[in-house]
Amino acid sequence: MSTTETAFAPVSFTENAAKELLKLKDQQEIAEDFGLRVGVEGGGCSGMTYVLGFDQKKEGDQEFYIDGIKIFMHKAHQMYLLGMQIDWQDGLNSRGFTFSNPNAASSCGCGTSFSV
Repeated sequence: MSTTETAFAPVSFTENAAKELLKLKDQQEIAEDFGLRVGVEGGGCSGMTYVLGFDQKKEGDQEFYIDGIKIFMHKAHQMYLLGMQIDWQDGLNSRGFTFSNPNAASSCGCGTSFSV
């Protein structure tokens, strides 16, 4: 399993997303051997759903450090997520993480699932 520097990371975070993720990690007292899992899984109304949550490293994962956050991503997921930007919205009409994925051919209205 390899570790990759930020310059080669397949995804990026806005400043708001990075701040929120670091805040969540502190609030939930996440152990040091955990990182943020970024990935995809089958399901959702458009075919694939984004995965975003703290988890331990698993076989097949690559490890990245982005904005001071340890990221785990399975190698097979990179082709779906390359170039994606994750943002945090904290407005009156929407609150939560949003995904801007250049690989998505279409996405659902809620923005949490997509197709390629």
